[in-house]
Amino acid sequence: MVRGKPWCLGQHERVLSRASGAVTPETDRQAAVSDREMALARIAAPGLLLLLVLPGGAWPSLGPPRRPCVQCCPPAWPPAAPGPYARRSDGERWVQPPRMRPTIDVSILKGEKGETGVRGPSGRSGKEGPPGSRGLRGRKGQKGQAGLPGAACRRAYAAFSVGRREGLHSTDGLRAVPFDTELVNLDGAFDLASGRFLCAVPGVYFLSLNVHTWNYKETYLHIMCNREATAVLYAQPSERSVMQTQSLLLPLAAGDAVWVRLFHRDRDNAIYGEPGDLYITFSGHLVKPAAEL
Repeated sequence: MVRGKPWCLGQHERVLSRASGAVTPETDRQAAVSDREMALARIAAPGLLLLLVLPGGAWPSLGPPRRPCVQCCPPAWPPAAPGPYARRSDGERWVQPPRMRPTIDVSILKGEKGETGVRGPSGRSGKEGPPGSRGLRGRKGQKGQAGLPGAACRRAYAAFSVGRREGLHSTDGLRAVPFDTELVNLDGAFDLASGRFLCAVPGVYFLSLNVHTWNYKETYLHIMCNREATAVLYAQPSERSVMQTQSLLLPLAAGDAVWVRLFHRDRDNAIYGEPGDLYITFSGHLVKPAAEL
């Protein structure tokens, strides 16, 4: 519909006008132009509606296809500074391109090697790692030179053995047994008059006491170390006299004194002896010095 009148009604009016002779050539020409405008309007109407429906971003793609831009010559160096805006593609607005930064080859500008700096302080020691595997056995080394001769090995000795030929009766509460016969006395360590052995070589000693009992009398003796009784030799009264013995191992320090004590109680205490025979003996020797213990 054009100018408020359908196209078919317009054609019908022109036919009637020609039949009546009221149509001139000028009016006929104007009518032809009006018909062409109406035909073009009918053709363009669907396209206009399509343009109104489509979004704005789809309009540039409605044109004929364009060939892609291909660079035919190398870019200039250094590149020209881009303007504030650059065109991305045809049909789009101009936007600012990314800024290009030139790269410099540092190896070309590298100078000579400088001097070594001052050594810094040592850091803390790290934790000890696990032990490694055992390495291969090395070669046998050469034989060394003989050393200087050492001092002769000096072994310590200590021993004594003494006896008493006369018998002895107890008259006091405590009495040291003196001896009158010297069998062995190394370095004179045993004093017969006092009946004491003075230790000069510390170590472990073996001590032994032998006596002969007296008929119908008690026999009671102590083996003493300094003022301490370490062992007892005892025999009850009997019709027959017998031999009694006591022995022990005793550690002695330098300066210790070993002796035999006769002990007096309610009964008479005695040991038997004869001038011609040796019934009473007291012996001792060093088993192992303290330096070897």
